[in-house]
Amino acid sequence: MDKVVINNLEVEAVIGIFQWEREVRQLISVDIEMDFDNKPAARSDDIEVALNYKLVGKRVTSFIKNSKFKLVETLAENIAKIILKEFPISKIKVSVYKPGAMRGSDSVGVSIVRP
Repeated sequence: MDKVVINNLEVEAVIGIFQWEREVRQLISVDIEMDFDNKPAARSDDIEVALNYKLVGKRVTSFIKNSKFKLVETLAENIAKIILKEFPISKIKVSVYKPGAMRGSDSVGVSIVRP
């Protein structure tokens, strides 16, 4: 299956378990990999039959900005549910990262795959 990807979508959100994390917005980075048959779009060169990654990105950005989850696991799960419900894809991989969340690493996060 073909893949449509969005890498390193950066959005600020309220996320975390500590009190200070509930009071400030933190940078979240999201990678999205979606299974989608690109052959019809490639043949027609028509955006109407392609998976419009710009619309996916806008939807995910809006959702994250308005979310207030404690766990990146919950955020990833909800992103996957929204995209699977609203866009014509058959499978999705969502990775959510919190840059700078742990001393000594660039970021920490989770990756999930959903049919």
